[in-house]
Amino acid sequence: MPKSFSSAEDAGSELTGALRYVARQPILDLKGVVYGYELLFRAGPEAVFRGDGNMATRTMLDNAFLFGLEKLTAGLPAFVNCTMESLTERLVDILPPQSTVLEILETLEPTPELIAACHELKAIGYRIALDDFIWKPKYAPLVELADYIKVDFIQTGEAERRELVKRVNGTGVALLAEKVETLEQYGQAQAEGFTLFQGYYFCRPLLVKSRRVPANQLSYIQILTHLQEEPLNLQQLCPLVKKDAALTYRLLRLVNSPIGAMRQEVSSINAALTLVGDNAFRRMATLAITSELNAKRPPEILRMAYVRGRFCELAAGLCSLERSEQYLLGIFSLFPAILGVPMLEVAPALPLPEGILDALLGAVSYESSLLRWAESFERGDWSHCDAIEESYGLSQERLILCHAEATIWADDALHFAK
Repeated sequence: MPKSFSSAEDAGSELTGALRYVARQPILDLKGVVYGYELLFRAGPEAVFRGDGNMATRTMLDNAFLFGLEKLTAGLPAFVNCTMESLTERLVDILPPQSTVLEILETLEPTPELIAACHELKAIGYRIALDDFIWKPKYAPLVELADYIKVDFIQTGEAERRELVKRVNGTGVALLAEKVETLEQYGQAQAEGFTLFQGYYFCRPLLVKSRRVPANQLSYIQILTHLQEEPLNLQQLCPLVKKDAALTYRLLRLVNSPIGAMRQEVSSINAALTLVGDNAFRRMATLAITSELNAKRPPEILRMAYVRGRFCELAAGLCSLERSEQYLLGIFSLFPAILGVPMLEVAPALPLPEGILDALLGAVSYESSLLRWAESFERGDWSHCDAIEESYGLSQERLILCHAEATIWADDALHFAK
């Protein structure tokens, strides 16, 4: 069975010398709920990857096994890129059929060997996706086998996409729009008949007429301001938290959850603070507030915020940065998407040191290095990850381990923040 890890140190002792980049990009359905993840793997630890596609896929399969596919995708379908070798030689058999979608790359020719391999893999439960698909008659046999067809929304025109929708209408194939970068594109893809979506539209807020943060949200930011005091002022903080029933519920649920590491349940804000201490309380309260602020937006935004926050906190220990500040930097980096207003309007209200505020506003600095690494990692921009590591002398392996731990932690946090 695949082995899971409770900490970066545990994983490091097991995977030293074998670990590679493993990123995931969410695939959302019509309701904005995460349907699955595409897993992006990098096959080489060196600054410039020199391996071939087959080696990359072999490493990807090995890493998926070592990490545990269910941990990488929170039990949702995993979309993985496949080479000819991995399909015809059945290297993909190491992955569980019920939760794996095999992506046939656009560079593969539909040879009899490939088609036969896809028939065999379908027969044992794997699903098939055609990646970056553009219709050509030679692909007809693969279309008949496909469960998903992925279309690059930027590289294809509207007429071309509508023609494809007509061709597959009634076949049961799900159409997935890739590289959907704006909410407008998301709406257009829905109108054209796509039912699954991949891209970063949900992290880009719509421009709104009023750029002010709503009053009820400002009250949450007021609480966040009090959370930065040292020590915490219970007389000021607790009444503010208690005024919001939803926030109180989320906070106590988080404190009572496994991520709170508590051995007894608590039923009040005061009791929670006494038991967990100031620093843990700050982190939990921040999670609860961001959960409440994000209530009407896709939950994936919140998951990404949790991953970023926890990653920056864990990795801060590798580069002498302040852990709590880095945690807030990661969380707050997605506040524009959570609040629906630009960062320029959000930042002045946030209770953060000047260097962290500058990092949120896009400054390239040591304080922003971990956040910029995490953002590049999410996009699968390995060269930018490498450049940040080289500029600041950061350990690639340790950063990857921190991100893996943060991903698992964030999934747990999101579960208990509901």
